[in-house]
Amino acid sequence: MAEVVATENESFDSLLRRFNKKVQADGILAEARRREHYEKPSIRRKKKDAIKRRKTSLRKF
Repeated sequence: MAEVVATENESFDSLLRRFNKKVQADGILAEARRREHYEKPSIRRKKKDAIKRRKTSLRKF
């Protein structure tokens, strides 16, 4: 759970910006998007393999 404590005289915009950075660093939104819909294990494997292939093809250059 991402938690940000407001300091004295801190604006709401600054607090919101820090919170968004914390959420993104923790990967909370990415995890929520990933779990939004059920994905069959076979499709999950195919996506994982595609990511691996993309990463290895980039290393050749």
